[in-house]
Amino acid sequence: MGAQNGKDLLVKVDMNGSGLFETIAGLRATRVSFNAESVDVTSLESQGGWRELLSGAGVKSASISGSGVFKDAGTDERARQLFFDGETPGFQVIIPDFGIVEGPFQVTGIEYAGSHNGEATYEMSLASAGALTFTAL
Repeated sequence: MGAQNGKDLLVKVDMNGSGLFETIAGLRATRVSFNAESVDVTSLESQGGWRELLSGAGVKSASISGSGVFKDAGTDERARQLFFDGETPGFQVIIPDFGIVEGPFQVTGIEYAGSHNGEATYEMSLASAGALTFTAL
């Protein structure tokens, strides 16, 4: 995979529960991370004293964070409402020349900021809330 344009990494939210995904408006910077906990099963019998991990036993998770400018679009309102209602709707993360990750996420944080001579900005973070699927591009 060669160099990619950062603006092509998109975070989309299901707007009404019917699979109508729209890009979250105003995002300027986005970060996606995937994690898998390991389960250590090392014992005195482990060969050479090397650590052993139990395959496929750890908890998998994903997190998304982003920051941008407040645009007062429908997706801004949707994200705010998701936070206050604690819902876990479908999201899509489009990673250029890699694939699409899709599944339920919960909005775990929203921060708003602004200065007297600048634009209003926000930061939001999401945590996976169920099984995710991956579709290669």
